[in-house]
Parts: sequence; C-alpha cells; structure tokens
Amino acid sequence: MDTSTGRSSDSRTGSSTGGDGAATAATPPDGVGDPGRALGAFLRARRGRVAPELVGLAGGGRRRVQGLRREELAQLAGISVDYYVRLEQGRSTQPSPEVLDALARTLGLDEAERRHLDTLASARRVPVPRPRVSPLLRRMLDALGADLPAFVTDHRLDVVAWNGLGSELVGGVGEVPRRDRNQARFLFLDPASRTVHPDWADRAAEAVGQLRVAAGTWPDDAELVALIRELSSQSREFRQVWESGEVVMCAAGRKRLHHALTGVLTLDFEPLNVPAAPGQTGLVLHVFSAGEDRVTAAALTRLATAVPVATAGPGTRD
Repeated sequence: MDTSTGRSSDSRTGSSTGGDGAATAATPPDGVGDPGRALGAFLRARRGRVAPELVGLAGGGRRRVQGLRREELAQLAGISVDYYVRLEQGRSTQPSPEVLDALARTLGLDEAERRHLDTLASARRVPVPRPRVSPLLRRMLDALGADLPAFVTDHRLDVVAWNGLGSELVGGVGEVPRRDRNQARFLFLDPASRTVHPDWADRAAEAVGQLRVAAGTWPDDAELVALIRELSSQSREFRQVWESGEVVMCAAGRKRLHHALTGVLTLDFEPLNVPAAPGQTGLVLHVFSAGEDRVTAAALTRLATAVPVATAGPGTRD
C-alpha cells in the first residue's frame, strides 16, 4: 500500500483487486457498441425508474414489472404500443423530435439525459476522437503548480496528463502504469479508491454516467467498449449502476478527496473542455481549488511541500 495516496500496491503492477468475477467478459452490457440496442436498453432502464404513482397510475405489490409497463409508457407518451416496442427492441430507429419530446417528458429526463436520448436516436457514427496533450496544455498544468491541483482526462476517463499535486489527489496516478490511469478502473477495481474518495458512490455513479454518454456518442470506439466490458465482467457494482441507466455530464461542483498526509480535503472543482480540433470533443482539464476554505488551503500547502511536485505529461513516467 502506498502510504501517500492509499492506492493499493496491486494496481501499481497492473493487476487490480476488488472485482467479483461474477460475470463473463464475452459481451459488453446491453447496447454498448450498437446505437439501436443502446436506445432500447436506455428506454427500458429509465422506464423501470418511473414509479406508477408519480404519473397517476395505480401501483401496489402485484405489479410484475418495476416502474412502468411498455403499454403504460406508450399511452402516456401518446404513441402506439407496437411502435414503442419496436424502439425498445432496436427495430425502429431515428424517432421524430416529437416522439423524443414525449418520451423525455413521460420519463422525466433531465437535460443531460435528454441530450443522451437524442444522441442514441440519431444513430450517427461519429469518428472516435484522438486528442493529444499539446505542449501548451502541459505548460498550463505546470503553471498551476502547487496552488491548483489539476489533471486531464479523455472521453474514456483515462488520465492523460497531470501536475504533481493533481496526481496525489486522485490516487497517485502519476506513479502507476498507463493502463491503470483510468479513473473508472480505479474506482471499481481498486479497493483503495474508497479511501481516496469518501463519497465513493457518488463518484462511481458519475464515472458510469460519463462512460454511458461516451459509449452513446462513439459506439465504434473499440477501446471504450473493451473497458466497459472489463468493468462489467469484474464489478457487480458497475453492472448495477450501468443497468440503472445513469447519465452524467461533467460539471463543476465540490468533491471530498482523502490523502494520508492531510486527511479529507473538501475542494471546489471546475472541468474545462479542451477541443481536439474546432468543433470536436477532446480532453477535459479538471482543476481543483480550496476556495475560501482556509483549513483546506493550509492542508494543500502542507501537501505541496511534503510531496515532489514534478512536471507531468504523457510519456514522461511510463
């Protein structure tokens, strides 16, 4: 065990712990890599989360399905049952904006979930982004230095660049093999993540929700599909969150992170999008700060003086 970050020694050698081995890795979760099936899987998951009582229907213990029945959702949305069944089965594609509006309203989707629904319904095959960490982005990370911990992720949640303090705060990512720099893999397959992230369940739901958005946007990304297959096969908790239909867009907020030298730090964070090219999705720069919390600010200062804050970037520590 690394005493500075709490990351398990197994993850440093490329082997992960924490998987339950309860499923086979033969296929990814339902719909991954196939927009039509992904649309049906998402509709089924969200239909199961709508309590009948909330939409004016009788509930009770005798219902054989969780949430709404297909015919109930179709009626509430004002579409035929046959057409809705075809949507769930992936036999009908590219529903009209009016149908999507009705489904989103009935399912109670928020803005991020509605955007994901639109992405799946469009069935577009978008080229997989190949963003790179530019020299300017590396200089920005170094300039942030000890005052602002930061790291950069791609759409698969691989940490591809960092500054020294940013690496320390997310489990010592700069000291592990490239394969283990994936935040979702760390969360679900490394027990140390539950120490680094006191609010583990929230961070896990965010990771799954972001991977779902990425899988819907880039269904032809073989590396992303392989990652989701791996997590699904090795982590029961990943499967449970995935099956819920969770959708999350990366947004600003506040997180608690634990470090052995400082204890729990409550930090504000801001994600900044770095386009791969004009009009394309690229990387996300995550910047943390103590804000007006003097206790956290002092703890960050102590941590910065206690650990080496080296420059970072892909390829410098592989």
